[in-house]
Amino acid sequence: MNTSIQELLELRKQNIPQGPFNITPTFIREARGAVMIDVDGRELIDFAGGIGVNNVGHCHPRVVEAIKDQADKYIHTCFHVAMYEPYVLLAEKLNKMAPGDFPKMTMFANSGAEAVENAVKVARYATGRPAVICFENAFHGRTLLTMTLTSKVKPYKFGFGPFAPEVYRMPYAYCYRCPFGLSYPSCGTACADYLEDFFTAHVAAESTAAVIAEPIQGEGGFVTPPPEYFPKLQKVCQKYGIALIIDEVQTGTGRTGKMFAIDHWGIAPDIITLAKSLGGGLPLSAVIGRKEMMDKPHIGGLGGTYAGNPIACRAALAVLDVLFEDQLLQKAESLGEKLWKRFLAMKDKYEIIGDVRGKGPMIALELVKDRHTKAPATEETKKLLASCYEKGLVLLSCGHKSNVIRTLMPLVITDEQLEKGLTIFEETLSELTI
Repeated sequence: MNTSIQELLELRKQNIPQGPFNITPTFIREARGAVMIDVDGRELIDFAGGIGVNNVGHCHPRVVEAIKDQADKYIHTCFHVAMYEPYVLLAEKLNKMAPGDFPKMTMFANSGAEAVENAVKVARYATGRPAVICFENAFHGRTLLTMTLTSKVKPYKFGFGPFAPEVYRMPYAYCYRCPFGLSYPSCGTACADYLEDFFTAHVAAESTAAVIAEPIQGEGGFVTPPPEYFPKLQKVCQKYGIALIIDEVQTGTGRTGKMFAIDHWGIAPDIITLAKSLGGGLPLSAVIGRKEMMDKPHIGGLGGTYAGNPIACRAALAVLDVLFEDQLLQKAESLGEKLWKRFLAMKDKYEIIGDVRGKGPMIALELVKDRHTKAPATEETKKLLASCYEKGLVLLSCGHKSNVIRTLMPLVITDEQLEKGLTIFEETLSELTI
């Protein structure tokens, strides 16, 4: 096929609705590791990773090999009709890897949103309670329930209501813009203590099935809580018999230098959701939880036709092998150290960077017009992303005001590719602040 980008853009305009947003105006011909090549032959360094899907890189040879091998055997039987080994082996691996010295069980779905939906179903069934508490700046998906759990109105919720009932939202640990007007650490992590007050003013603890949170908020701006936050939340949840669901869709599978980001906080959640990089580019998600909770729903109460597709499960098994056998978690730690050093140096140099935060190589730079007022530099961020793309670097923004730059480059990125990407970024940043 020799169709040009302009021709493809016109075909897209004629045949696909405007709703599915496109971050870059290009079409990809092929991709390897941390580099994409468009149909015109232009090379792009990938700091987006398919929105956190390509932790082991585009088309990792071992993942591709597993996909081809499985496709030659069988593509689909439906796990509910005729079971297959990859589903069971992958569940066993994740149960052993997930934090917590207690028995666990895992089920699979197709997307992060499906995983969250099922996690909430399990928590409601196991507790016999209806309510779910989520957080400001959260993103959990685009289905009815997960859209309700998601915080940002435009573009995710606007015009799509009414929303699901029994969902309640409380402030998150956004230290750079503390919702309580306090400063860490003198605040004593009041945002976590507020959960007790929330039960009085918003929803009773006895009616609450689950508290769901991202360890590092993704679309919300890579908001990263302090060390005391999750241990405090878990203690309150345990006091009232509430399931703590940790949404690791974007943060998991090595994104922060650990298999699960929640390991940075040293707690074992009741339920964990995984997706994105788990499937190595194929649609696959997982719900991992305490055995006594996961095994509560009746036979036939959980599942889906394509859930845990054998090809996707084989890809995921290969992803896990690559992560651990190729020591990608250690490489992620090293990558994180390099990024932190560069970004903190940039913060000292460029006033537009108000905050640098995250864990490991999952880092955000919040851009502001003024460090004192912290006014979001939304338009500047948009210009920065467009200019970086023109120079051959693909980056993503996030945050309620779309003023946060986030790093989701594949963990297999080479030193040369990383340096080239960071150079493009800083050059563009310097031009923006002149």
